[in-house]
Amino acid sequence: MRFMMMVKHAELSGPPPKELMDAMAILTEEAVQAGTIRGSGGLAPMAQSTRVRLSGGQIKVTDGPFTEAKEIIGGYAEFELKSKEEAIEGALRFMELHKKYWPGWEGETEIRQIFGPEDFDQACKGPSLTAQKQAS
Repeated sequence: MRFMMMVKHAELSGPPPKELMDAMAILTEEAVQAGTIRGSGGLAPMAQSTRVRLSGGQIKVTDGPFTEAKEIIGGYAEFELKSKEEAIEGALRFMELHKKYWPGWEGETEIRQIFGPEDFDQACKGPSLTAQKQAS
């Protein structure tokens, strides 16, 4: 199962402490060795961002910063894992590093399963006939 983990926090959190970055490098190396991480990175500030929006049949390009942003996605990682529980365990370890090395920082890690075409197909079909019979 593939999962995307997105780290959300206030825009003006400042740069992360070196100790946190060092601990995250170790965590990432462990994931590389285990073959579970597919990619990761930090994201540039909203001031350097651009949005392309389709609304009311019109496409509009807007450069940042975006004043309505209270919380931003500051980074991401994509993993290949056995279960959602394994994804949660990884997110907990990641957030523990923030708690330890960046006191006062507040944010969250959102975990989203990544669906391929086969997953969308199954989700659209609903429960299988076998599952429906077992529920009866």
